[in-house]
Amino acid sequence: MNGQPISSRIADLYGRLGPLISFFTESTWSHRQGQPGISDFVAGNPQEPPLPAFVETLQKWALPQRNDWFAYRPNDDDARATVAAVLRERRGLPFEPEDVFMTTGAFGALAAAFRAVADPGDEILYVSPPWFFYDAMIRFAGADPVRVDSRAPGFDLPVDAIAAAITPRTRAVIVNSPNNPTGRIYPAAALEDLARVLTEASARAGRQIYVISDEAYSRVLFDGRAFSSPTAFYAHSVLVYTFGKVLLTPGERLGYLALAPGMPDKEQVRGAVFLSQIAAGFAFPNAVLQFAVADLEELTIDIEHLQHKRDRMVPALRAMGYELHVPEGTFYLLPRSPIPDDLAFTELLAKNDVFVLPGSLFELPGYFRISLTASDEMIDRALPLFASAMQEALSPLSAPRS
Repeated sequence: MNGQPISSRIADLYGRLGPLISFFTESTWSHRQGQPGISDFVAGNPQEPPLPAFVETLQKWALPQRNDWFAYRPNDDDARATVAAVLRERRGLPFEPEDVFMTTGAFGALAAAFRAVADPGDEILYVSPPWFFYDAMIRFAGADPVRVDSRAPGFDLPVDAIAAAITPRTRAVIVNSPNNPTGRIYPAAALEDLARVLTEASARAGRQIYVISDEAYSRVLFDGRAFSSPTAFYAHSVLVYTFGKVLLTPGERLGYLALAPGMPDKEQVRGAVFLSQIAAGFAFPNAVLQFAVADLEELTIDIEHLQHKRDRMVPALRAMGYELHVPEGTFYLLPRSPIPDDLAFTELLAKNDVFVLPGSLFELPGYFRISLTASDEMIDRALPLFASAMQEALSPLSAPRS
C-alpha cells in the first residue's frame, strides 16, 4: 500500500526538527548524559541533587486530605489565587485569579496561547535566536511562524524589525525575556516601543495583535537587575511562566498562563484558553503539583551561585580567546565558535567529554550554548579542555586538506 503512514503535519515537523531530534536522541551526548566523568553543558537540566524543600513539599502534598484529592483538577482555585497574589506583589499589577490558568509548564502555556488566539494561516512572530521549539509549536497550532533576527553582540529586542515584519495576517508576537539563549533582559523602554508599534498595527489591520510573553526565566536574574513584563505596557499580553527554571525541576510540568490586567474582551479569551486546554487532552498539571503551588512559590535555586559560575566562566573563556557577552539572566552563556562550523567544534569538545549545544540547532550557526546548571566539578574539568579545543581548532594541522 502506498501513502505516508503518519500525518503530513507531523512529517513536516520531522523534516524541520530532524537535526535537533537527532541531537537529543542519537548524538554522543544523548547516549552518555548522566555518565560520571563528563561535563554536561547541553541543557538546563539539574546536575546536582534537587532542593530538599522541593522534595519535602511534594511528599507533603502527595498525602490525600479528602476523597477527591486525586480527582480531575482543571484549575485549582487555591493555586490560581496564589499565583494572582504573587503577580500582584512582584509586578505591582492587579492580576485576578480567574485570569490565571494552570498549565503543564511553559510548553503547555504556549500551546494553549497559540491555539486560543491564532487561526490557520495567521502569523506569529518570534525573535531569533529563539528557544528551539517556537517554530514547531506555532506550526502545530496551524499558524505560520515568522522569524525576526536580533543582532549580535547586544541581541536587543528588534522593535523596528518586528514592525517591518507585521502584515495583515500577524496575530501575535512572542517576547522571551530574559531571553534563551542570549541571556538578554529587554528594558522597559523597548517594551514600551513595542506596545506602541503593536497598538498602531492592530488599529491599521482592524484586528488585535497579541504579545505572548515567555517569562520562564523572569526570576533568574543577575547583578540585581530588574525585570519588566510586557503585561505592564500592553493590555493584550498573555504571560507564560514555568516553575521548572527557578526550581531547576524541568521534568515536573508545572506552570501557568495569565492574562494581562485590563485586557479587553477578556471573557472570550478566558474561554478560549480553557477550551484549548481541554481539547488538547486535558492539559493541566497533576493535582498534587497544583496543591503545592503556594509552598513552591517560596522556593528558589541559588541564583547567587549560578551568577558565580557565570562570573567564573566568562573571563576564563575570554582569556582563552572565545568571544562572548555577559548574560543578564537565564542559565546560559553564548560563545562564538572559533571556527565557522559550530557542529564540528562541538564534536571536537565532545571527544574530550565536554558537551555543549551547537548554535545551528537554534538558528545561530557559528555559536554554541553553555548551560550554567553544570556542577562546579564539571566546570573544573572542562575549562582546560575548552582551552585545548580552541588551540586544536585553530591549529593549521586541524584544517581540512584541499
